[in-house]
Parts: sequence; structure tokens; C-alpha cells
Amino acid sequence: MLVAIHGREMKPENIPVVQKIIQYLANLGISTMVSASFADFLGPYSIPINQTFGPKESLQQVDLIMSIGGDGTLLESVLYAGAAEVPILGVNTGRLGFLATISPENIASALNRWQKGQFHIEQRSLIEVQRPRELFSSYSFGLNEFTILKESTSSMVIVHTFVDEEYLNAYWADGLIISTPTGSTGYSLSCGGPIVSPQANCFILTPVSPHNLNMRPLVLSDDKIISLEVESRSNNVLVSLDARSMPVDRYTKITVQKAKFCAKLVKFDIISYYDTLRNKLNWGKDARNR
Repeated sequence: MLVAIHGREMKPENIPVVQKIIQYLANLGISTMVSASFADFLGPYSIPINQTFGPKESLQQVDLIMSIGGDGTLLESVLYAGAAEVPILGVNTGRLGFLATISPENIASALNRWQKGQFHIEQRSLIEVQRPRELFSSYSFGLNEFTILKESTSSMVIVHTFVDEEYLNAYWADGLIISTPTGSTGYSLSCGGPIVSPQANCFILTPVSPHNLNMRPLVLSDDKIISLEVESRSNNVLVSLDARSMPVDRYTKITVQKAKFCAKLVKFDIISYYDTLRNKLNWGKDARNR
């Protein structure tokens, strides 16, 4: 077996988590490789690293990707998995942890259960920029959302939106979020969007600070192709795909759709999606719930 490990810079107190994972896998006779950027960060800590991998390297031979950090780290791990659909196990050393749900104290138990096949795979749909193809280079897909926003402090934008080439609406707003079900608990939620079960087959369109106040988030089937044309007083607008963003010319026409492949997240019966909602959103924190 071969496990790929990815992480970001982290607090020194979290370094023992990485050491524990690599040592535990070695004790199981499982080989490991570490992302090059993470290996550079770990260099001063004398952690044994036998092999590294780069951002454009295929991981088809890998059995598992371990993401060590927060949800942002797991979003990057999805890019490494890519169309190979390598399963991803998220270890949470960050803050919120909607996606990376395994706590450091449960690592040994989780890896033991994974080796024994005592887990299930949750398939999460991805959103992909179909046009223009050069946006975001070869990583034109994301797990959470695609967003188009006004640039800096410029005036609002008007996002003309089409669904399967049929005109839907002109959103007068600071921007528009097109979210997957997984991303419904991210940026979309903070802008008033609904929480959607990860297994739902849909996109959520959520305006950012809309000026036409009667506009509300809209849920669409994810077999639709969504096209966007923008009006702006600024020369550029900002587009983002998960945590990656870039300016584009305001005349750029953008089309997004569901990707033909998915992200596969390793899950155990210990923590359910509804447990995560209650714990992370503090649901039920009421004296009347005893």
C-alpha cells in the first residue's frame, strides 16, 4: 500500500501529529510520500520522508491521500486526487473541520479501521469551469464553489445568468456564488444560502449582498450548464474556485457545470454528517435541550 500525505504550514504543536501518522503507517508496513511543499515545511523537524510528489504528478498508484490540517488543506488534496479519484482522509488540526473530521487523538483508530476496510466512501460532486478552459489552468474544478465577485471596492456588478442557455436572471450584487452541496456550509451559508445534504444532486445559486432584495438563493439540478455574463464599471472582476482566485476581464463569458469525476472522502461510522452539523454549528446549544 502507498499513502500520500498533504498539509500546509502548521503550528509547532501539531508537528507530533504528522510524526505519529508517518510512524504508525511505517509500523503497518505502509509506504508514504509527502507533497513537496509540505516536505519543505517539515524539513527542519527531522521527520523521515522517503518520497515526495509535486502538484502535477499523477497519484493513480496511491491508495489513500491523508490531508492534515483544516478544510482548506482538504480542498487542496482534492486537486491532487483529481480525475484519479483517490480516496481522501481528512485529519483536522485546523479550526472548523466540516470536511476534515478525524481528530488527532483518533488517528490510530481511523487508520486501523481503514486498513481493515471498515469504512465507507462518500462521493462528493465537483464543480468545473467549462469555459474559458484556461481559467485555473489544469485545476479547473473545485469541491465547494465557483464565485464571481466585484473587484476591490468598485461598485456592484450585474451577473447575467443563463441555465442551459435559457435566461434566468440579472443579479445586481457584489457577486454570485454557485455552490455544490458540499459547499453549502461554506461561503454560500454565510450569504444566506441553505444547508444541503452532500448527497443531493444540485447546485445552489446564492447572490452576495444583492441590491434587488427580492432575490433569494436558488437550487438547481446539477445536470444543468450555467453560463455567466458580467457588467461592471471596473475593467476586471474577480473569480474564485474554492480558495483560488484571479482577476478576469469583465467581458469574459464563463460557463460552469458538474465535473465528470468526483471527490471520494473516507468516512467512518463514528461521526455522521448530522453530528458534524450539530457540533460545528452549535445546534441544540440551548438550556431547554437536556
